[in-house]
Amino acid sequence: MQMEENLSVLNTDRFDKRRFNEMMELSPELQQLRDGAAMPMFEPLLGDMWASFYKMKPEVLEEVAESLEVNRMIMDVIMEDPGFEEHRKSTRLNDWASAAGTIMTGKKAHEWLIRKSERNEGLRGLMEQMAARAQEEQSRESDDADASEAESELSGKLEETLRENLDSFKEEMGRAHEEARQAEDGVKSMLGGLDAGKADAELKKVPLRDKILLAEKIATDRRMKEIADWAGRFKEAAVQKQKAKQRRSESKEGVTIGTDIENLLPSEFSLYTHPLTKTDFLRRFSEGETMQFEQKGPEQLNKGPVVLCLDQSDSMSGLDAQSKGFALALMSIAKKQKRDFCFVLFSTKIQVFKYERGEIGASEIIRLAETYLRGGTDFELALGEALDAIGDSRLKKADLLFVTDGEDRLTDSFLERFRREKKEKAFQVLSLLIGTNRETVETFTDRVVQVKDFDDEGGFIAFDV
Repeated sequence: MQMEENLSVLNTDRFDKRRFNEMMELSPELQQLRDGAAMPMFEPLLGDMWASFYKMKPEVLEEVAESLEVNRMIMDVIMEDPGFEEHRKSTRLNDWASAAGTIMTGKKAHEWLIRKSERNEGLRGLMEQMAARAQEEQSRESDDADASEAESELSGKLEETLRENLDSFKEEMGRAHEEARQAEDGVKSMLGGLDAGKADAELKKVPLRDKILLAEKIATDRRMKEIADWAGRFKEAAVQKQKAKQRRSESKEGVTIGTDIENLLPSEFSLYTHPLTKTDFLRRFSEGETMQFEQKGPEQLNKGPVVLCLDQSDSMSGLDAQSKGFALALMSIAKKQKRDFCFVLFSTKIQVFKYERGEIGASEIIRLAETYLRGGTDFELALGEALDAIGDSRLKKADLLFVTDGEDRLTDSFLERFRREKKEKAFQVLSLLIGTNRETVETFTDRVVQVKDFDDEGGFIAFDV
């Protein structure tokens, strides 16, 4: 069922209603709110919530139908909240952010209503009566007059409940605004790149369905929000590491000859300023023989894949949210460098995710977030898969990051194969060891860094890939 045009308490138009209906079709969470509504006129209320976030100048109408009085009261509370206008800075003319705001305010309003009905026998009885009539409507056995009378009675009871508990409802709407903003930030953290200033521009390239899917997942799943928070934190660390790397790659190394004035040696400037040597300087400068610092240019980005082997044994489960945020930050670097990213999850079994050029969609982020293997630890299984991923690449200079808190043994034959292929493909291995025993890890690693968890600054060296 689509929202009818005459059921809004805001200054909405046909475009607003049509656009909201499109959002409804894209959002399973909005559909669930609509279908599970415990009050009449809840779908039009969701449409008004969306319009209040989306429109440039939303206004509550002074006069509305009696059946919409509860909706008008709710929209007054939402739009009078101190955080509402601040929230609208990110939602105006923004489809997916408005959808996220609607999901949170709609969910909070519905949950508040259910809690109040549990303490109010009269309200609960009317809501149960309306639910029964909704089922009768579907089987075409309802009487329109009786249904209208029941709706009117329930609306009156809802209006009374809202007036008597206005302060608690206002608090709930304030929390809804804050949680919606957090969901929006989470989408940017997960789907945006390393450059925070370009997050909005990058998100415009992401399909609308993906943004809505991820926003509603973060808004309703505490663990997804935690992963998004870690992704944001680790991306900030990655940005700093990449900037430092860029500065190093552009540093002055050695001396050469040339005519780049900015890189001339101080001694050459001295020769230019002295009357006796100025003529000789100008001659050598014109012939390109003046001495200057050799400028090392930025590294070429024609490297092979980034491969992350992540231990998912039982003992690592407490760091799962951190590890997923860490992986998303690494993936953003791969995306910026246009490098393939291979994510190898391992315990005594294995699961592999591959993302060309570091590109990952919302559904894949959700699938990745919900995956955890558990079990023991098998290094050889993980490293073998990493070798296959690197071997499939036409390019050399891959980066392999191995993360574990466990111990294991590698056979001599496997170590021989690993070292041979490592030399042939010219890839580097960095291991983050969450633990104390370095013995086995050191047999296949260029550098081992011991950390207490992923938030240990020592582990941020991984973002130097």
